[in-house]
Amino acid sequence: MSQPDHSQRRIVLVTGPSGAGRSSALNVLEDAGFEAIDNLPLRLLSALFDGAEDRGPLALGLDPRNRDYSTDRILDLLGELNARDDLRPELLYLDCATDVLLRRFSETRRRHPLAPEDRPADGIGREQDLLAPLRARADVLIDTTELNIHELRAEVEHWFAPGGKRHLTVTVQSFSYKRGLPRGVDMVFDCRFLKNPYWEPSLRALNGTNEAVAAHVKTDPRFAAFSDQTVDLSLLVLPACRDEGKSHFSVAFGCTGGQHRSVTLAEDHALRLAQAGWQVSIRHRELDRKTGERAS
Repeated sequence: MSQPDHSQRRIVLVTGPSGAGRSSALNVLEDAGFEAIDNLPLRLLSALFDGAEDRGPLALGLDPRNRDYSTDRILDLLGELNARDDLRPELLYLDCATDVLLRRFSETRRRHPLAPEDRPADGIGREQDLLAPLRARADVLIDTTELNIHELRAEVEHWFAPGGKRHLTVTVQSFSYKRGLPRGVDMVFDCRFLKNPYWEPSLRALNGTNEAVAAHVKTDPRFAAFSDQTVDLSLLVLPACRDEGKSHFSVAFGCTGGQHRSVTLAEDHALRLAQAGWQVSIRHRELDRKTGERAS
């Protein structure tokens, strides 16, 4: 493959026989920063490439089930895109051995989209014949016959993730135990043992994003060790989660009201993870809820 021109918008067309992993590959590309669109009718594709407002990378899943699907049309589209100076199109083909495709359909008991009645072998053969010209034209061909989901992720990221690196986004949030644990968090820390600014009248109405509140919490002699050890634990766990193929990891800090201590810890934790090179977003559940109530 030639050296990439980073001024061009990257377009990845993803296709291959049903059951070979096309949807999984699209999910990996979406996690890598691509806008992923699946099963868009071919007649609508051209409109995606003419908008000047969005120049981000784009991944398009092409499925023979589409009523206007045409191998010749896709080959023509690739030619049209290659002729443009502002685009860098690539065709990713997910392939798989026939016996493995047949086994996958048998295990899931799904009907093959091109099979008459209940004969997936006929549909697999018909689809392979239909896709043969695209397989021959592919810029990247990944055979998923012996790949598990993590190995497939690694292979797609090798070709298409920036620098070939896996990406993991981290969310750090604060919450109140009074309203229960946040849903979907991976790791929770209870910081109710720390000094509580609520009992300081001048700090009660403020929150942990305020410097005075944060300074008060940090005067607790246990704060530094607790903060250091939670960061150390996150820095131990996050690379392992990334290597396992996770695309998102959530860390939560809780205190009684979700306003002071947990907010301070979440702010501190997010900053230190960002300084260590992780992509971090932050959310304060109770503060966000109060803002929403005022807005309404």
